[in-house]
Amino acid sequence: MRTRTPRNGLQVLLLIPLLAMAGLAAAERPTSISKVNGAIRAEAGQTYTKLSTVNGSVQLAEGSRAASVETVNGSITLSARSAADRAETVNGGISAGESSELGEAETVNGAIRLGRGSSVRGDLATVNGQIRIEATEVGGDIRTVNGDLEILEGSRVAGGLRIDKPSGSWFNWGRQPKVPKVVIGANSEVVGPLVFEREVELWVHDSARIGRVEGAEPKRFSGNRP
Repeated sequence: MRTRTPRNGLQVLLLIPLLAMAGLAAAERPTSISKVNGAIRAEAGQTYTKLSTVNGSVQLAEGSRAASVETVNGSITLSARSAADRAETVNGGISAGESSELGEAETVNGAIRLGRGSSVRGDLATVNGQIRIEATEVGGDIRTVNGDLEILEGSRVAGGLRIDKPSGSWFNWGRQPKVPKVVIGANSEVVGPLVFEREVELWVHDSARIGRVEGAEPKRFSGNRP
């Protein structure tokens, strides 16, 4: 008489190798990705130690996390609800979707733009780029040299704002230097000092709160934009 394997037993036998293969794939998934040429895309929901490329962009899918994200010639994009302890690029911008988290972010030639509900534990810094945040909490300072600053929609900066003086007269040789525009929007707050080592245009909403100002005369405005 032939013995039959119960249906449930057969399903278990088929499931065991599948589970083993899934476990092996998870074990082989890299926690760090490093390239010279090419873009990097972090998988949704995964955690990485380091994502690094020289010539390429880096994108974190929704819910992914990384300790360090670096590129030289490329942008860095954090999708909604993703996180990075440090994001750094030379020639490219940094953008973050809603409810994203950053430890700190820095660019040389590129803008930094953070979506609603984002948070930054440390500093935001750029040399030749705009910084724009919306409904965002920043625990440190925000600083630039040649870029505009926009602190909008109820954002709060626990540190201060700083625009440094450009180093060397060669930087603007033969052309009139652009005057950076600083806007502190409705219901926003900058707790620390606002220090400007060069000429700026400073606009502060009637409902906004700011700390001590050095190097500029605040102009008040109402409505959405000055």
